[in-house]
Amino acid sequence: MTETARLLGAARDGDERAFERLVEPHRRELHQHCYRMLGSVHDADDAVQEALLRAWKAIGRFDGRQPVRPWLYRIATNRCLTALRTRRRRELPTDLSPEAAATGEVAWLEPYPDARLGLDALGPEARVVARERVELAFVAALQRLSPLQRAVLLLREVLQFPAREVADLLDTSVPAVNSALQRARAVAGARTPARSQQRELADLGPAARALAERYAAAWEAADVDAIVAMLAEDVRLEMPPAPRWYEGPAAVRAAFLAGPIGYRWRMVPTFANGQLALAGYRWDEARGEYVGEGVDVFTLRGGRIAAITAFLVEDLAGFGVPAAMS
Repeated sequence: MTETARLLGAARDGDERAFERLVEPHRRELHQHCYRMLGSVHDADDAVQEALLRAWKAIGRFDGRQPVRPWLYRIATNRCLTALRTRRRRELPTDLSPEAAATGEVAWLEPYPDARLGLDALGPEARVVARERVELAFVAALQRLSPLQRAVLLLREVLQFPAREVADLLDTSVPAVNSALQRARAVAGARTPARSQQRELADLGPAARALAERYAAAWEAADVDAIVAMLAEDVRLEMPPAPRWYEGPAAVRAAFLAGPIGYRWRMVPTFANGQLALAGYRWDEARGEYVGEGVDVFTLRGGRIAAITAFLVEDLAGFGVPAAMS
């Protein structure tokens, strides 16, 4: 008897610890899947928790004739699809839908900490793949798809499930899966750069970290001209939850001078969505310390900063950096 079969048998007999050991190897990747589906770390937390609770309640009916992994993905994916029926899609300012812009009721895309990818347990090639699968452009493109198209694209192309298995997981037909995949590829492909951030970072090597350090030093010194010198000619700045966005060095320069760069800051290099990022800490006079306020995620191209997505993040703990600094 295999270890998986032994744990499954014990779990079906009501052993909760056996169940936890059975599902634990899949928990991290399930979370990443739910994040890609929902565009939110917090929603992904809830979806995984609910999916595993449902799996525990249903373990007695799981006959073990199929592997545990696709069974868990069936539950988690359907949990996400149920959630998407009643939730707005996650947006970035540059992709803001007319409906959301008109009503002002926007659900913003959230950044994903690289610390949650479990990279230490992966080999070099697997690390690159894991980061590519959560890059901002890809996750943002997914949010433009219908929930079914999103699920099909992820299950087929990211998780590499066969078409027949995806059809079974989603209670649909193979032709329906193939049709949804074709449409999803067209939409996502048009919104995803041909060159990933992983390729950009690999080409830059140590210079990527040096770029982040120069940017952090310039920001802390309020040296906006030094920042502008690092930007691409078509640079884009967006700062959710602010709905506006800025394009071009002059517009970005003006946006920085209009407010944020005038405060006292500390910036700490990190990674989010597989991309170079800086955690920002603004001086709080009442507390007498720098308090974490957000994460700036950079999109690089040819050694310059092509986009800055400045996310308001109240809790930086998940990004592997402190909540506050002295």
